[in-house]
Amino acid sequence: MDVKALAAVVPPATSLFSRQKVLQEKRIRVRYGEVEENQIKINPQLASQLGITDTAVLVVAGKKRFTMNVIIDEDVPMDIVIANPQLMKDNGVADNSIATIRKS
Repeated sequence: MDVKALAAVVPPATSLFSRQKVLQEKRIRVRYGEVEENQIKINPQLASQLGITDTAVLVVAGKKRFTMNVIIDEDVPMDIVIANPQLMKDNGVADNSIATIRKS
């Protein structure tokens, strides 16, 4: 056996432990806007960071939890989520509230 051939197969130690951190959740602001009742608009960068494709969980104050369909919109700022005002008011969520968003 050739030692150099074996060493070429084994990856370097730095590549074994260099895993990128993937965000599980992020704190954002919920703003009122023109969307359907069970939908939210989010920024494409935020969606890619969290791995969100079609649905997301929005948690407000640790108590109110919403599973909503996602619309990806480049016009939405990075730390903002646009939600239906009537749904949010009916559930006691004020405009510009802080919430946590995560992939469902």
